[in-house]
Amino acid sequence: LHIRLFVVVALVCLFIVVLWYYPVPVLTSQLHGGALMKVVVTVYYEALCPDSKYFLTKQLLPTFKIAKSIMEVKLAPYGKAKTKEHNGKITFDCQHGPIECQANIYHACAAEIIEDPLLRLEVATCMIMDNHSPQEAMNKCTSQINFDDSVIQNCFESYRGVDLLKVIGESTNSLRPPITFIPTITIDGSQGRQESILKDLLSEVCKAAGDSREVKDICKI
Repeated sequence: LHIRLFVVVALVCLFIVVLWYYPVPVLTSQLHGGALMKVVVTVYYEALCPDSKYFLTKQLLPTFKIAKSIMEVKLAPYGKAKTKEHNGKITFDCQHGPIECQANIYHACAAEIIEDPLLRLEVATCMIMDNHSPQEAMNKCTSQINFDDSVIQNCFESYRGVDLLKVIGESTNSLRPPITFIPTITIDGSQGRQESILKDLLSEVCKAAGDSREVKDICKI
């Protein structure tokens, strides 16, 4: 009996030592609450810019629908606008005129308020299809997803919308190198490979996402 007890104790001690020095490997997907580290795609664009419209409709939304589990999208609707402050009042000069400034604010409000990532991007893409009447575009696009447009309208009409666009402008102007083309896209903060990103965003996201099984399944690599 004493021999058996000794053997059991010895085995338990050996098991503890093995665990201490040779920990069980942790899969990447087990980190950060069981979620993969997502590739962060930030889009610096303008609401009335044809190239921005093309990128959102032909690259960004289609790519996100395929790869939303491995990517995060951040929208920065400011571009080459200028922020002015006078006597405590904030105004903007936008590349395509005052209507674009209004549309940019609607985009900023929608991006801030709509929590679901896919719905947020669908609304932005819908609005940019025809932003020459920004409020009508917002009303139409939010109604398509049964979202309360009054929340976004209140944001637009209050200081909140202006403040949001100002912050986005500061973020845009802090980019190095500075923006020269709209849209400019960063992947995990890098502006590299812009030409390729504009033509094949999915491929660039896949390159940045690593080689986990989930990435391979999505990217077919």
